[in-house]
Amino acid sequence: MTHKNATAGRGLDEQEQAIARALIRNPRISDNRLGEENGIPIRTVSRKRTRMEREGLLRYYAEVDMSASGTGYFQCRHLYIIRFRVGISVRRILDQISSEPNVATVFTRSVYESHVAEIEGRVALVMILEGQSDADIVERFQTEIVPSLEKTHGKDAIEDVDTIRILQSVRLLHNYLPTANMERGRIRDDWSSEALFVA
Repeated sequence: MTHKNATAGRGLDEQEQAIARALIRNPRISDNRLGEENGIPIRTVSRKRTRMEREGLLRYYAEVDMSASGTGYFQCRHLYIIRFRVGISVRRILDQISSEPNVATVFTRSVYESHVAEIEGRVALVMILEGQSDADIVERFQTEIVPSLEKTHGKDAIEDVDTIRILQSVRLLHNYLPTANMERGRIRDDWSSEALFVA
């Protein structure tokens, strides 16, 4: 069944949904194997996968687990909600991020994930920061992140900050449950494809 989003984009046909589910389960699957397992001609798989990639419907990520259960480089995460003063726009934040140099920065090392948000009419930056300890995260936030934001947006740009200590990831990108359905870097073979969400 094809679902349409009335506001933007296009829906996926049944074959595209099957291709997307297979790639969510195992992003390294070959077109040959994907076609065989789903009853889709191999050329159709290749054509539709390429089209979905070109249209930006498929995105591929690789994550190195740097937490205590992975490389051990980082031991904890904090979620920061940074509220900016009135007058700082979404466009200004996005322009600053897109003009970030193509080199490793304080943001590259410290920020696991970030989003622009709106809280009570003000723009906010929501960041998940990683560190070797709670004190390490707080120190880097105060001595690296805040000065960088103030340099770009002005000394009075940050109006308020909230912090939440994250204990454990439960669900990522709709379908990934690290403690329930992930094994050897991908979704377990015995996890039902029907349990995978694709709109």
